[in-house]
Amino acid sequence: MQVPPNALVLVADGRKMLLFRNGGDPDYPNLMVEEAQEQDNPRTGEQVTDSDGRSASASSAGSTSTGGQGGGQGGHAGAARSSMEGTDVHQVQEDRFAKEAADLLRRRALAHKFEDLIVVAPPRTLGELRKHYHKEVADRVVLELAKDLTGHPVSDIEGALKAA
Repeated sequence: MQVPPNALVLVADGRKMLLFRNGGDPDYPNLMVEEAQEQDNPRTGEQVTDSDGRSASASSAGSTSTGGQGGGQGGHAGAARSSMEGTDVHQVQEDRFAKEAADLLRRRALAHKFEDLIVVAPPRTLGELRKHYHKEVADRVVLELAKDLTGHPVSDIEGALKAA
Protein backbone atom coordinates (compact mmCIF):
# COMPACT_ATOMS: atom_id res chain seq x y z
CA MET A 1 0.00 0.00 0.00
CA GLN A 2 1.08 3.54 -0.54
CA VAL A 3 1.39 5.43 2.73
CA PRO A 4 0.07 8.97 2.30
CA PRO A 5 2.62 11.69 3.06
CA ASN A 6 2.13 13.14 6.54
CA ALA A 7 -0.17 10.25 7.50
CA LEU A 8 -0.40 9.41 11.19
CA VAL A 9 0.49 5.78 11.91
CA LEU A 10 -0.56 4.22 15.22
CA VAL A 11 1.24 1.00 16.14
CA ALA A 12 -0.22 -0.37 19.36
CA ASP A 13 -0.93 -3.37 21.49
CA GLY A 14 -2.51 -3.52 24.92
CA ARG A 15 0.59 -2.14 26.64
CA LYS A 16 2.51 0.00 24.17
CA MET A 17 1.53 2.72 21.73
CA LEU A 18 3.73 4.34 19.13
CA LEU A 19 2.58 7.26 17.00
CA PHE A 20 4.53 7.86 13.82
CA ARG A 21 4.25 10.48 11.11
CA ASN A 22 5.18 9.58 7.53
CA GLY A 23 7.86 12.03 6.53
CA GLY A 24 8.51 10.16 3.30
CA ASP A 25 6.59 9.77 0.09
CA PRO A 26 3.79 7.27 -0.63
CA ASP A 27 6.10 4.59 -2.08
CA TYR A 28 8.91 4.99 0.43
CA PRO A 29 7.53 5.80 3.86
CA ASN A 30 9.85 7.30 6.44
CA LEU A 31 8.15 6.87 9.79
CA MET A 32 9.23 9.33 12.44
CA VAL A 33 8.19 8.89 16.07
CA GLU A 34 5.86 11.60 17.36
CA GLU A 35 4.85 9.99 20.62
CA ALA A 36 5.40 6.79 22.56
CA GLN A 37 3.56 5.50 25.60
CA GLU A 38 3.89 2.30 27.55
CA GLN A 39 2.03 1.12 30.59
CA ASP A 40 3.26 -1.26 33.23
CA ASN A 41 0.76 -4.11 33.12
CA PRO A 42 1.99 -7.30 34.80
CA ARG A 43 0.10 -10.51 34.19
CA THR A 44 -3.06 -11.01 36.24
CA GLY A 45 -1.38 -13.41 38.71
CA GLU A 46 1.01 -10.65 39.73
CA GLN A 47 -1.80 -8.10 40.19
CA VAL A 48 -4.37 -10.21 42.04
CA THR A 49 -3.72 -12.10 45.25
CA ASP A 50 -7.10 -13.78 45.69
CA SER A 51 -7.95 -17.04 44.00
CA ASP A 52 -11.08 -17.50 41.95
CA GLY A 53 -14.21 -17.48 44.06
CA ARG A 54 -16.74 -20.19 44.66
CA SER A 55 -20.43 -19.87 45.16
CA ALA A 56 -22.97 -22.17 46.67
CA SER A 57 -26.50 -22.33 45.43
CA ALA A 58 -29.39 -24.38 46.70
CA SER A 59 -30.42 -27.19 44.42
CA SER A 60 -34.01 -28.24 44.18
CA ALA A 61 -33.16 -31.68 42.80
CA GLY A 62 -34.50 -34.39 45.08
CA SER A 63 -36.53 -31.96 47.13
CA THR A 64 -39.35 -34.43 47.66
CA SER A 65 -39.34 -35.79 51.17
CA THR A 66 -40.83 -39.13 52.09
CA GLY A 67 -41.68 -40.10 55.64
CA GLY A 68 -39.36 -37.64 57.28
CA GLN A 69 -36.43 -38.72 55.15
CA GLY A 70 -35.43 -35.93 52.95
CA GLY A 71 -32.53 -34.53 51.21
CA GLY A 72 -31.68 -32.16 53.99
CA GLN A 73 -32.94 -28.94 55.43
CA GLY A 74 -35.98 -27.53 53.67
CA GLY A 75 -36.20 -30.59 51.45
CA HIS A 76 -33.08 -29.68 49.44
CA ALA A 77 -30.80 -32.46 48.35
CA GLY A 78 -27.79 -30.27 48.87
CA ALA A 79 -26.00 -27.26 47.60
CA ALA A 80 -24.38 -27.09 44.20
CA ARG A 81 -20.97 -25.48 44.04
CA SER A 82 -19.47 -23.74 41.09
CA SER A 83 -16.34 -21.74 40.63
CA MET A 84 -16.54 -18.15 39.52
CA GLU A 85 -13.86 -17.13 37.11
CA GLY A 86 -11.84 -14.22 38.39
CA THR A 87 -11.52 -11.01 36.46
CA ASP A 88 -8.60 -10.94 34.05
CA VAL A 89 -7.13 -7.73 35.42
CA HIS A 90 -4.36 -7.77 32.82
CA GLN A 91 -6.90 -7.86 29.96
CA VAL A 92 -9.02 -5.14 31.57
CA GLN A 93 -5.92 -2.92 31.71
CA GLU A 94 -5.07 -3.68 28.07
CA ASP A 95 -8.62 -2.80 26.99
CA ARG A 96 -8.45 0.42 29.00
CA PHE A 97 -5.14 1.30 27.35
CA ALA A 98 -6.71 0.78 23.89
CA LYS A 99 -9.57 3.07 24.90
CA GLU A 100 -7.07 5.73 25.98
CA ALA A 101 -5.27 5.40 22.62
CA ALA A 102 -8.61 5.87 20.81
CA ASP A 103 -9.25 8.96 22.95
CA LEU A 104 -5.84 10.38 22.01
CA LEU A 105 -6.71 9.86 18.34
CA ARG A 106 -10.06 11.58 18.91
CA ARG A 107 -8.40 14.65 20.42
CA ARG A 108 -5.91 14.84 17.56
CA ALA A 109 -8.63 14.39 14.91
CA LEU A 110 -10.83 17.09 16.43
CA ALA A 111 -7.80 19.42 16.51
CA HIS A 112 -7.18 18.63 12.81
CA LYS A 113 -3.72 17.19 13.54
CA PHE A 114 -3.99 14.53 10.80
CA GLU A 115 -5.95 13.72 7.68
CA ASP A 116 -4.98 10.08 7.09
CA LEU A 117 -4.64 7.41 9.76
CA ILE A 118 -3.14 3.95 9.60
CA VAL A 119 -3.64 1.64 12.58
CA VAL A 120 -1.47 -1.43 13.18
CA ALA A 121 -2.47 -3.60 16.15
CA PRO A 122 -3.12 -7.23 17.08
CA PRO A 123 -6.69 -8.33 16.26
CA ARG A 124 -8.02 -8.05 19.83
CA THR A 125 -6.53 -4.58 20.35
CA LEU A 126 -7.75 -3.50 16.92
CA GLY A 127 -11.27 -4.58 17.86
CA GLU A 128 -11.09 -2.71 21.15
CA LEU A 129 -9.83 0.43 19.39
CA ARG A 130 -12.68 0.25 16.87
CA LYS A 131 -15.25 0.16 19.66
CA HIS A 132 -13.99 3.55 20.84
CA TYR A 133 -13.28 5.34 17.55
CA HIS A 134 -14.91 8.75 17.33
CA LYS A 135 -16.56 9.39 13.95
CA GLU A 136 -13.82 11.89 13.08
CA VAL A 137 -11.21 9.19 13.69
CA ALA A 138 -13.09 6.45 11.82
CA ASP A 139 -13.50 8.77 8.82
CA ARG A 140 -9.71 9.25 8.60
CA VAL A 141 -8.70 5.57 8.74
CA VAL A 142 -7.15 4.56 5.42
CA LEU A 143 -5.75 1.19 6.57
CA GLU A 144 -6.03 -1.16 9.53
CA LEU A 145 -3.43 -3.89 9.75
CA ALA A 146 -4.11 -6.71 12.22
CA LYS A 147 -0.52 -7.42 13.30
CA ASP A 148 1.51 -7.00 16.46
CA LEU A 149 4.49 -4.88 15.42
CA THR A 150 5.11 -2.89 18.61
CA GLY A 151 8.37 -4.68 19.35
CA HIS A 152 9.67 -4.49 15.79
CA PRO A 153 12.13 -2.00 14.31
CA VAL A 154 10.71 0.89 12.30
CA SER A 155 12.04 -0.63 9.07
CA ASP A 156 9.86 -3.73 9.66
CA ILE A 157 6.80 -1.53 10.21
CA GLU A 158 7.52 0.42 7.03
CA GLY A 159 7.93 -2.87 5.12
CA ALA A 160 4.66 -4.25 6.48
CA LEU A 161 2.82 -1.10 5.41
CA LYS A 162 4.30 -1.22 1.90
CA ALA A 163 3.32 -4.90 1.61
CA ALA A 164 -0.25 -4.34 2.83
